[in-house]
Amino acid sequence: MTALSTTDSMVEILEAQRAFSATGATKPIEFRLEQLNRLKAAILERQTNIVQAAKADLGRPEYEGYFEVGCLMELNYILKHLKSWVKPRRVGLPVTQQPGSAWVQPDPLGVVLIIGPWNYPFQLLISPLMGAIAAGNCAILKPSELAPATSQVVAQLVKETFDPKYIAVLEGGVETAQALLAQKFDHIFFTGGARVGQVVMEAAAKQLTPVTLELGGKSPCIVDPDIKLEVAAKRIIWGKYVNAGQTCIAPDYLLVHEEIKPALLTALQQALQEFFGDDPAQSPDLGRIVNDRQFDRLTHLLEGEEIVVGGQTERETRYIAPTILNNVSWDAPVMQEEIFGPLLPVLTYRDIREAIAAINARPKPLALYLFTRNQALQDMVLSSTSSGGVCLNDVFLQVAIWGLPFGGVGNSGIGAYHGKTSFETFSHQKSVLKKPFWIDLDWRYAPYAKKLDSFRKLIKS
Repeated sequence: MTALSTTDSMVEILEAQRAFSATGATKPIEFRLEQLNRLKAAILERQTNIVQAAKADLGRPEYEGYFEVGCLMELNYILKHLKSWVKPRRVGLPVTQQPGSAWVQPDPLGVVLIIGPWNYPFQLLISPLMGAIAAGNCAILKPSELAPATSQVVAQLVKETFDPKYIAVLEGGVETAQALLAQKFDHIFFTGGARVGQVVMEAAAKQLTPVTLELGGKSPCIVDPDIKLEVAAKRIIWGKYVNAGQTCIAPDYLLVHEEIKPALLTALQQALQEFFGDDPAQSPDLGRIVNDRQFDRLTHLLEGEEIVVGGQTERETRYIAPTILNNVSWDAPVMQEEIFGPLLPVLTYRDIREAIAAINARPKPLALYLFTRNQALQDMVLSSTSSGGVCLNDVFLQVAIWGLPFGGVGNSGIGAYHGKTSFETFSHQKSVLKKPFWIDLDWRYAPYAKKLDSFRKLIKS
């Protein structure tokens, strides 16, 4: 069966996938396209179940539930371009290597492990799977046990769509993940927090297994006075409170120029009221916190902070109101970790160099946001900061440009994916040199004495 439950069956599936990979059956472009189209059909057939699972796991409104199904847009992009990606890429030869030809040939890695998160439990598991299939690999998927409804949907989808010797799902908790990480894979793709990312990397190091780690961090949002205030406020509020703030690229905190802070706070509150009404607890468009542990962590972060709006909590339903915090200190608990919830701290700056220095003094974030129409300021922030990605005058949407690599830097992640980058992540770029027999220049053969001067000149040229 596809959903595994014991180490023995896990090893059995892994060995079966290795044997299937060794046959070369996954390499033909026709096979890859067929499997991607099967995956597409399976998602389309179950999209209602996927949306309902997101509601059950995270209290998602239906509209946001369809973000999970939105991975189909990336799948269509891959289907459109895959034939060009698999083609060998020609490389020019220096004069010393002619005649001949050279090229880079993408090869499948083999059998890969994909470990998904709970916040977008379908999309962030299936998106890397698309890249693994496109690159010609077999894969084992480990959904998050913290999103059990989605885990069940994924397991059923894969079981009914693919042979387990090709694609399989392993459901379970921490013990299951540990047992998987003890096995030898050709690549491990993990999405989640930095703490567990360290565990994954440590386990992978013992097997010399390469990893892609999609982590997170405190993504700053700088707001300059030169903006269209109402538009900026709406974009910030939307990006922050989608999925109740449980998004790795949500604006984690605002760095607002002191000149504009009062007006921005007013505009942010107006946007919140427009989106979620006078009582957000009754809004059908606001999700809930995933579990009691995360709820308790977030409520503790509220303690002692100045609340501009929100702050209401209800543990029974794991509701936390969209909350804006003012006059937050850099030393406050809410500024010491990625928030991953509907709390938005607001800090101020006078000089952009001050804001840049504060950002650079902390671990590199997954995303950085800047709102300004000032081109010189945009250039300055881009050249003076390091982050996984940047979005200017908007938030969040950079994740849905399939031609852009998505990934972190430093503490926010290792490697990237999406579109062609996913294909490359799950491929080995094999270098090939081909030489003919019809000519064989003797410059490299001994005896060397009469050739030394010529070789020295060649090196300098």
